[in-house]
Amino acid sequence: MSSVLASNPDFQVVQVDVSPMPIAECLASVKAGFPSPAEDLGAKRIDLSAKLVKHPQATFLIRATGDSMMGVGIADQDVLIVDRAIRPANRHVVIAVVDGEFVCKTLSVRAGRMKLKAANPCYADIVPKDGQTVEVWGVVTYAIKAMPV
Repeated sequence: MSSVLASNPDFQVVQVDVSPMPIAECLASVKAGFPSPAEDLGAKRIDLSAKLVKHPQATFLIRATGDSMMGVGIADQDVLIVDRAIRPANRHVVIAVVDGEFVCKTLSVRAGRMKLKAANPCYADIVPKDGQTVEVWGVVTYAIKAMPV
């Protein structure tokens, strides 16, 4: 683990276990509107790790807190899959470390200047100041959300 993680005990990062996790995959699509009669549904087993994790040794799960990224579909308590092997680029949703604190924001790079943008107008963007420590830690590749049951 990196020294940044060790110095931030309130932030929980879990490395992804890439052992096969077979789950039935339904080959039919489903409409979110009016129901239609079910067709013959072919099902096979898929491995979610193989579908969601490209770089197992560099992939972590992080739980989002707060609502600053709701505009991109990330809600409080969603589990984020974060890949540290992906090179961060403009408009990627990233996990960054700003003065020792982890944040989830959209990366904006213009004319060589970096900005971390919130996806909720109630929150200010983060524009690094001279002397401020900002490190893009990883790129968010998926958000997993729990549905009320």
